[in-house]
Amino acid sequence: MKLRFEENSIRLRLSESEVAQFAQSGRVSVVVPLGPTEHDNLTYALERSESEEFRITHGAGAITVKVPAVLATNWTSTDQNGLSATLMMAGSQPLKVIVEKDLDCKH
Repeated sequence: MKLRFEENSIRLRLSESEVAQFAQSGRVSVVVPLGPTEHDNLTYALERSESEEFRITHGAGAITVKVPAVLATNWTSTDQNGLSATLMMAGSQPLKVIVEKDLDCKH
């Protein structure tokens, strides 16, 4: 899974196997070591949620994008390529959240 930050946006791109894992388990994650101990890792994840809205949680070296279950099921079971939402953050700043299938990805 690829994570990309740009000004006021976060994008996750999942390979075909990651989309299948997400469909089956409701979660897919990647751990990036950023230092000599496990406490220095950055974990980013996509998670199915019972909430009716997109959400992002973060803290203690983890970022999780939570997608409503209904949208997640539809996305994983059809040829729909992406999901997106704009969340309002602190100071009325919009954050665009994009989740996409990266089906041409071979790694």
